[in-house]
Amino acid sequence: MTTTSASKSASTVDSSSAADHNLYTALLAAFPTDREAVAVETDGGLRYSWRDLDEASAMVANLLAFLDLPPGARVAAQVDKSVEALVLYLAALRAGLVYLPLNTAYQSGEMEYFLGDAKPALLVCTGRNFGWLSKMAFLAGTQHVFSLNDDRTGTLLERAARFPRSHTPVPRAADDLAAIIYTSGTTGRSKGAMLSHGNLLSNARVLQTYWDWQEGDVLIHALPIFHVHGLFVAIHGALINGSTMLWCAKFDPQTALRLMARATVFMGVPTLYVRLLAEAGLTREATRSIRLFVSGSAPMLVDTHRQWQARTGQTILERYGMSETVMLTSNPCKTADGDRLVGTVGQPLPGVELRVRDEAGQTLPAGQTGGIEVRGPNVFLGYWQMPEKTAQEFTDDGFFKTGDVGFVDANGYVTIVGRSKDLIISGGYNVYPAEIEGYLNNLPGVEESAVVGVPDADFGEVGVAVVVPKAGQALHGPDLVAALKGRLANFKVPKRCVVVDALPRNAMGKVQKNLLRAEYSAPAAA
Repeated sequence: MTTTSASKSASTVDSSSAADHNLYTALLAAFPTDREAVAVETDGGLRYSWRDLDEASAMVANLLAFLDLPPGARVAAQVDKSVEALVLYLAALRAGLVYLPLNTAYQSGEMEYFLGDAKPALLVCTGRNFGWLSKMAFLAGTQHVFSLNDDRTGTLLERAARFPRSHTPVPRAADDLAAIIYTSGTTGRSKGAMLSHGNLLSNARVLQTYWDWQEGDVLIHALPIFHVHGLFVAIHGALINGSTMLWCAKFDPQTALRLMARATVFMGVPTLYVRLLAEAGLTREATRSIRLFVSGSAPMLVDTHRQWQARTGQTILERYGMSETVMLTSNPCKTADGDRLVGTVGQPLPGVELRVRDEAGQTLPAGQTGGIEVRGPNVFLGYWQMPEKTAQEFTDDGFFKTGDVGFVDANGYVTIVGRSKDLIISGGYNVYPAEIEGYLNNLPGVEESAVVGVPDADFGEVGVAVVVPKAGQALHGPDLVAALKGRLANFKVPKRCVVVDALPRNAMGKVQKNLLRAEYSAPAAA
């Protein structure tokens, strides 16, 4: 990929002379021969066959065609998790349109921005939000607004019911835009990462092989579907393998434990594993059917890994990906590929080139920390309507600058130290928060921690540690700082330590360090 191709927009891609690379065509080809077999079973007891998914998405795709939306039109969805929401996504793919999933937690200010920036031709929202969102969407230029609820009601389904149950997927080129995923926007303006049919299909196929998806695998789907992890990694993984999904509208640890007797694969974020560890029913016997536990979207504490190993006898597979790239690296699934190393995110996936460079653009040897850059068929087309930003984030030889800081060991395993924006430069020295957090998390009584940099008149920046105690433990900030002084260079030791009940997190469990920086940078925080 080059920065030139990275800045192409959906409306300018010419697919007329290309073979059909529509992602839905590939997914459909992987559906089992027995189309009446169960594709999705919900926690409410509903069962959807493979035929149901194909016919329902055909009806919605035919509705989208009837609306005569312009080429490259965006279909925005802010809906609760349901199989019908999955059908809407599949319909947008097969109709050759661009799917835009939006977090259900977004409120009016955020939605106004996304609607104004992406300018979707169609918005699908929950019935409870239809009143205010439809007005906002129409003011932003959206032509159509439908409702969709998690109880199989809404105007989208009512309209789609009138259309045929068969539909030929619109041919797409590999570089044609399939989806826009807005970054979490923890700092500055949220950016829309443009992912093509080729990006998504290549990653799905690589993961199918590398994670050793097998005939008869069953996935517990307990993640939201407005995010890369739940929408692309989990759903694509199951569909392209013809595997049944046990569908949880919301994560409940007891429900997940009950379903494990019928499943073979579970994907979650660290928070889900912590909640499962709190259940007395989490035992080796309860998890004996699961061959693969995957964690991502946020770093997992070493202590969580160890507790999971002790309780279940299994090692969680950690991997590394981004909205802009889907999955980049993974710890091995198969024994023949190597060991799963706790604290790392594994090795680059097949087809992914990964390098670590310093600020001068020099590639660093194994073991040295720097900025992580990647290149491969899974790397996005660029940021929506932001050609200058896109150009800035790609090197001259086509590598994407992830913004993550880390190193690669002699065996090719990648360790993420933190985000470049989280780097603290104190008195001219680089301080990596993840290193400090690792020491803090191993102190007695500490459940978890986050370290952020705040302005300082003398040093430019200093570190502030925000620590959550384990249940029933009392911690004193100055004591924790004193404990670090014997273990770390003085310039790395946080100047302050604050004990709190919980760290702020987004929907995927990532700690929102921007909120911590804002809170502890304020004069009153001193």
